[in-house]
Amino acid sequence: MSKISVYIIAYNEIDKIKATIESVRWADEILLVDSWSSDGTAELATSLGARVVQVDFKGFGDLRNHAIAACSHEWIFSLDADERCTKEVAMEIGRIVGDPSSADIYRVPRRNFFMGRWVKHSGWYPNYRQPQLFRNGCMSYDQKAVHEGYVLNTSKPIGHLEHAIWQFPFKDMSEVLHKANRYSTLGAKRVVDRRLSMNTALLHGLWAFVKHYLFKLGFMDGWAGFVIALQSFESTFYRYVKAIEMQKGKEWQEPKEVATQV
Repeated sequence: MSKISVYIIAYNEIDKIKATIESVRWADEILLVDSWSSDGTAELATSLGARVVQVDFKGFGDLRNHAIAACSHEWIFSLDADERCTKEVAMEIGRIVGDPSSADIYRVPRRNFFMGRWVKHSGWYPNYRQPQLFRNGCMSYDQKAVHEGYVLNTSKPIGHLEHAIWQFPFKDMSEVLHKANRYSTLGAKRVVDRRLSMNTALLHGLWAFVKHYLFKLGFMDGWAGFVIALQSFESTFYRYVKAIEMQKGKEWQEPKEVATQV
């Protein structure tokens, strides 16, 4: 039977990494792809039996390609530190890996838990990121720093798992703000070459809020849906503002000589 490697990308995720690793104990190989965490994440992962690979962070696309290169087995299952593999998904993966006629690449649905509830709308259920289960060599990632895409190296159609993994995207509101800040900085590099204005930033931010809160029925998720939409507004708005800041350069910096009043 084919063997499977699981890679987990993480940076300062000591509060989450144990549960993530425990959820994939069934795998033949568990790798933590770390970017020099300073909170003991790597040390904890090692103590739990994971093989730690340190990679300088140059964007998520580059990070995931390094993760693939470090995997030893025929099949690869990608898991982030805030995701948990359920028993149902583990059994489904076992059937896929054991079937020679299986597809080469599979998308995996995710069920998100936020603010004390399972989110059913807001574009968060079922939601997918890049395909998470694939034969080694059949998929790679582009070089985008954030919201990275994938490159297929197979002619077979992509399959879909029936069961969902669990995701716990935010530990608390501080992490919501931290991720909004980090992702908006990474995302700014993708739009910095465009013609931008503060009106552009505001309109994109408002559209992100309306899309999640109204069109994706976020209002049906209560306050959790509102916070999700608001976080989407902030990430989007500040992405464009930071790109404008990059374009303006010295124009937005403090002047060297400041007039003073006596």
